Amino acid sequence: MAWDESGGGGTPAGPLAPGGGGLFGSSPAEKNAAANDIETELEPDTKKVSDGAKESTNTAARTLDGWETASGLKKVVGIWDQQVRVLMGRLSAEKASLRNTSGLFFQNDLGTGSGLRGVRSSLDEL
Repeated sequence: MAWDESGGGGTPAGPLAPGGGGLFGSSPAEKNAAANDIETELEPDTKKVSDGAKESTNTAARTLDGWETASGLKKVVGIWDQQVRVLMGRLSAEKASLRNTSGLFFQNDLGTGSGLRGVRSSLDEL
């Protein structure tokens, strides 16, 4: 059996094909809104929840000072900090990517348009 890129009815599968979803991507405004959501909601909320969990764990470790559990909790806080830093870095990178993507698409469209305008045809003289 050969691999077939059709949607089953002989039409090519894809985002613009019938039943394929309608829109291929998102608008620059939607990308900007998503980046703003990361900046105004996800990043601050993640930091707030992370700090709260860290403080609670540190309090528990201080309360259990002298027990093995306290040293385990201190180790967990260190791992937690590392994971939160990675998550915050990823959120920041996603935010920047969303904001930069619109500009890249626009520049690509301008370049493609420029290149196509330079193509001459004998039909241009008609």
